[in-house]
Amino acid sequence: MSLSGTSNNSEVPTALVKDSKGSTLLCFLEQLIPIDEHEYALLTPVDTPVSLFKLLENGDPELIETISSSEPILAVADVVLQEHDLTLVRSAVTLTVTGELDEPDPEELEEEDIEDESETYELLVNFRVEEEEYGLYIPLDPFFIVGKIINGQAILVEGEEFDKIQPLIESELEERELTD
Repeated sequence: MSLSGTSNNSEVPTALVKDSKGSTLLCFLEQLIPIDEHEYALLTPVDTPVSLFKLLENGDPELIETISSSEPILAVADVVLQEHDLTLVRSAVTLTVTGELDEPDPEELEEEDIEDESETYELLVNFRVEEEEYGLYIPLDPFFIVGKIINGQAILVEGEEFDKIQPLIESELEERELTD
């Protein structure tokens, strides 16, 4: 069973989420949401999620949304992170970093941090690969994942199913906030 409770009530239960490619990501179980006779889970990664950006000389950094886990850029990122006693994990949904990280202070964002219309990021490390500069950034906004609970397993909700279920989950969460 991928869902695991904890014996200590102060700890948050975890779930191992699996995507359609078979990759997994260990997450904290934030909330269970029943919708249309199915149980959905709102989850956050246990490890720190990171986003890979290509740093452009003239302009805003460009988010690299899809990248193969065997991409040479990630091998270089591995080496750079190891210098900081951190490890890059190629997991379902997102890249994550394990190790001791300092908590980002939103009031002390550096100039090279990225702010776009929806999210704010803080630079973790930057590095060069074949004359191009890249950076791994930590999203400062919470990183939520939706999983569907099937036979005790958390399966990542992706694509059309996510587009369909997202507004229903948001509506349920808003309703819960109003009744609290």
